[in-house]
Amino acid sequence: MRIKNWDIFAFIAGYHLLLFALLPAFIGVFTWKAIVLCVITWAISGFSITAGYHRLFSHKTYKASPFYEWVALLSSSLAIQASALQWSNDHRIHHSHVDTDKDPYCIKKGFFYAHVGWLFTYKVPIDERLVSDLMNNPRVMFQHKYYGWVTLAVNLLVFGVGCLFMHPLASFVGGVLLRVFAIHHCTWFINSLAHVWGSRTYAKEQTAADNAIIALLTFGEGYHNFHHAIAHDYRNGIRWYHFDPSKWLIWTCSKLGLVKDLKWVSNIRLQQTLVNKDKEMILDHISREFDEKATEIRNKINELSELYHEKSQTLAKKLREMKVATAERRKQLEHDIKELKQELGELWKSWGDLTKFAAVQYSIAH
Repeated sequence: MRIKNWDIFAFIAGYHLLLFALLPAFIGVFTWKAIVLCVITWAISGFSITAGYHRLFSHKTYKASPFYEWVALLSSSLAIQASALQWSNDHRIHHSHVDTDKDPYCIKKGFFYAHVGWLFTYKVPIDERLVSDLMNNPRVMFQHKYYGWVTLAVNLLVFGVGCLFMHPLASFVGGVLLRVFAIHHCTWFINSLAHVWGSRTYAKEQTAADNAIIALLTFGEGYHNFHHAIAHDYRNGIRWYHFDPSKWLIWTCSKLGLVKDLKWVSNIRLQQTLVNKDKEMILDHISREFDEKATEIRNKINELSELYHEKSQTLAKKLREMKVATAERRKQLEHDIKELKQELGELWKSWGDLTKFAAVQYSIAH
């Protein structure tokens, strides 16, 4: 690995060495206040990356007020992960070229490379066409232009506040070094661990995986396979039991009027998207197979996908009709909608069984 970004390498290697060198002394001045300061600043920096850098600036899954954007941009300085403009540029390239040589943190180049090594070797100028929307945002550009000074000021402020309640060494180690160490590795887990460990329910062709344990460490970002399948949804965890505090934060802020226009995909639309993706992937994979079993799978794939889309379109039509229906008509529509949802549920189960069977028969990543 040939290092190109010596400044980044020196910073990351330097704070790791400094942290471990100071730990013995830190134990001597240890106080739980230092851990509290670490956890609070870690959480603030984590939310600023997930809800701010990732879901707002990179993917535009919702719109935010200037006040909300300022909070996200300033608090993100606690994470020390470059400006929102640079971060979003790299992340959009990642989604456009995931698992290829153009992917900034491609997992196929190795776990260490995806986790942190890419930061030392990846050096590509910002693509102004790719982030033109962010370049028209004065708050984003202010942060980008003065990122070093803003980051220094915010972290000195945290250190100074900590010194009011504890020994300066405890404030520095707990409020700065430990926090940066924790937020860096938790964020990096998304690029590394979340591409090797977990289930691939939504985008079987990608390395991105869903993992509830990773979600606990990353403020809900662990449902990574869903995210790569439906990147424009403001949620990562779409089930009620999915741990996704970033989703809850964004939703709460929408009720307070701080953000609006939250983008999300209904279960039916999600399943339609997945049926299309599965169909394309499987048919492409077995296009050169001409045995009887492959022919049967192709026929069933086409038949089931057409039936699913037909039923889902009918459901969508009846749901639209429901909004303007008379009371008498609503009763019939409610009955029809209930039946259609049951039929779609059965078709979805059949689709899952069929795609799993095809995956096993022809060694398709599932």
